[in-house]
Amino acid sequence: MNGKDITQKMLERYNDVFADIVNVLLFNGKKIVDEDALIDTPVDSALKLDGEIHSQYRDVAKYWKNSQINIALFGLENQTVPDKLMPMRVIGYDGAEYKKQVLEENRYKKKYPVITLVLYMGYDRNWKYSNSLLDLLEVDENLKPYVSDYKINIFEIAFLDREKIDLFKSDFRMLADYLYQMRTTDSYEGDESDIKHVDEILMLMSAMSGFENVENIIKVAHERKVSNMKGFFELAEEKGLEKGIELGRTEGLELGREEGADMVSELNTILAREGNLEKIIKANTDKIYRNELLKKYRLLK
Repeated sequence: MNGKDITQKMLERYNDVFADIVNVLLFNGKKIVDEDALIDTPVDSALKLDGEIHSQYRDVAKYWKNSQINIALFGLENQTVPDKLMPMRVIGYDGAEYKKQVLEENRYKKKYPVITLVLYMGYDRNWKYSNSLLDLLEVDENLKPYVSDYKINIFEIAFLDREKIDLFKSDFRMLADYLYQMRTTDSYEGDESDIKHVDEILMLMSAMSGFENVENIIKVAHERKVSNMKGFFELAEEKGLEKGIELGRTEGLELGREEGADMVSELNTILAREGNLEKIIKANTDKIYRNELLKKYRLLK
């Protein structure tokens, strides 16, 4: 499990964030699901294959009690890379939940539907695979009428319309806005909206942007009472510059040039002025890429 997976789950487990995601994606922003009507439910289930028990885990799952006291389960599955086999994965999760409803202790209880939302977080390419189970199978045309299909709900967050993204009211809007801006402009300018779940959103944004010094940034953000994305990324750029200057000194020693540190420091200053945080991070960790940028900005011949 990588940092993006962990931090996404941390944020989405909050009821206000979970309800916001469901209300925007399924109900176009109408407040149909109330955060107070959501109940945490186990995300793990067991699957028996070839005589062995295998565990499977959803990312986030909650029960929703609506006004008629019916219960539905929404599950969120986070993806940063398209997965061709996602319909098979989802049918396994949903099938396990339906299986619970036919157990003896639940046999005569009211039955409820299971809805899984797949949130695709990639912004450099669309989800190109089908959402249909039948498209994954090699089925004789004569048998197709008898093979049940299973379709999944995929939402490409970075590719939502601007108007749709602006419907989010929770901290999830910060993530959606970041993905949208990175897709459309290849850069990010944070807004000044207050963050509710400060640590979780800062850790998530750090994981998404690739910035490594997240603990120090969060500490300084609390000290300076930074409470919005604009302030956070200004702080991240500042810390990125500090790291770049230090790496520049090291690079200068490796090159045997006193001007090495000055070149890298100047490069970071240029990138920070352009608002390219991701380029700062990559330039400070990828020597080949850094040299390409140094040549591009005519700092290195």
